[in-house]
Amino acid sequence: MTTTKTLTKDDLRQFTGSEQWYRHGINRSVLFTDGAKYVADTGGAYWLLDEIALAQCHNKRVASEEFQLWKLAVHLDQNTAMLTCDDGNGNIVFRKKIEFTDFPLEEISLYFCNNTILLPSEY
Repeated sequence: MTTTKTLTKDDLRQFTGSEQWYRHGINRSVLFTDGAKYVADTGGAYWLLDEIALAQCHNKRVASEEFQLWKLAVHLDQNTAMLTCDDGNGNIVFRKKIEFTDFPLEEISLYFCNNTILLPSEY
């Protein structure tokens, strides 16, 4: 049985702060908010949180940025995507082609600051 992912942009607008913070399972120094958890749960996107959290350990250029804007843009074929991280001023510090995704939105942005992954509306 397959489950349909029903994440919408309207769903994300409800998150304007976080009542709880969750510790990332692999990179224990990274936290994520209620909104980021909702994206992971509803959009089947724990892999996206993993990409952001692991980049903090394995990519010095990413880790050196105090504020990070992460964008996932799903391509028109709806099976591949591009994940980028910039410094908040449009300077890309990380780019990765995602070879397969079934992420339900055309794009999503997440922030990473103060060791926390969050939705822009939670900033």
